[in-house]
Amino acid sequence: MPNILIKVPTGAFNLPQRHQLLRSVSDVAMINEHMGDAPQQRMLCWVLIEEVQADQWLCGGVAPHAQVVPCMVIVKVPAGVLDAPMRQRYVSELHGALQSNLAAGDQRRLLSSIQIEEVVDGTWGANGEIWHLADFTRAAGYGHLAD
Repeated sequence: MPNILIKVPTGAFNLPQRHQLLRSVSDVAMINEHMGDAPQQRMLCWVLIEEVQADQWLCGGVAPHAQVVPCMVIVKVPAGVLDAPMRQRYVSELHGALQSNLAAGDQRRLLSSIQIEEVVDGTWGANGEIWHLADFTRAAGYGHLAD
């Protein structure tokens, strides 16, 4: 049941690219978290793109947008869903999803900063209730954690 926030500079991705990016990142998340494919399970994967004005985004104190496309991704997952190899694959595939959605012919290099934040068990609220890993496993169908 990830919540994923993608921050990109305004104009880095056009509307069709943003729509495809949302789908690509959703697919990466559901595959890497071993979520079920039922519609009610897919609905638990939330992905949001937030555009930041390019003049409000600096790298190393300079505006890098002519040479690079910086992207920040924050992934929140329940603690216990991912192990170290799963996190590495997740980060690699998220970077690939970002890269594959750049415009054809865009010569700028993609710079990604991807943070996987594991939410401590018993601290994630959903629909007015505190959820635990067992609740997430039942709802999301985490194949690797199911009994």
